[in-house]
Amino acid sequence: MEKFTYIFLCFLLYVSAVFPQNDDGFQIARLKYDGGGDWYNDPSSEVNLLDFVNKHTTIKVKSEYVFVDLDGNDIYSYPLLFVTGHGNITFSDSQIQKLRAYLERGGFIYIDDDYGIDKSIRREIKKMFPENDFVEIPFDHEIYHNVFEFNYGPPKIHEHDNKPPQGFGLFLNERLAIYYTYESNPSDGWADPEVHKNPPEIRETALKFGTNLIVYALTN
Repeated sequence: MEKFTYIFLCFLLYVSAVFPQNDDGFQIARLKYDGGGDWYNDPSSEVNLLDFVNKHTTIKVKSEYVFVDLDGNDIYSYPLLFVTGHGNITFSDSQIQKLRAYLERGGFIYIDDDYGIDKSIRREIKKMFPENDFVEIPFDHEIYHNVFEFNYGPPKIHEHDNKPPQGFGLFLNERLAIYYTYESNPSDGWADPEVHKNPPEIRETALKFGTNLIVYALTN
């Protein structure tokens, strides 16, 4: 419990100083994007993950689905943006600059390939940070060990092409600013049980993994 008390204090300091939200608690913001991909799929995912975080940590949360549009400035109210979907993703030049500024200010983006976004998301992130590349995150990185142990990186939650799950990252000044799961699909396991019909143990693994992501975002 001492560990989570420390995490909660870090959370309060971080959110109030950099990305102020309301007093009701931490929220994840789903990122709306152009290009045709279904950015909006499985809206129960964030709600269930936040409920799990509320139950298993001392982080105060507000469990509701929230999305942000890059043409406004709402992204600066959220320390963690979530990107997912199937198919194409495109950002305009102004949106790319806004996302870059968000990340340079300390924001964190989690991208989960729900199948089919790999090519387009890599293209758009390269536009955002032409000087940086995605690198595979080593298994000893703290994102895999801060609350729950994932000794072999991201778990396999949903099968696509019989490939091993991988976690990639983009670092800014040694800070992991973007984390990207490929062939893993944890957010499928966050959704309501009837959506993907994952067994309870798979859903619990996915929710534990999501908890690690949130704690990392709030303490780094």
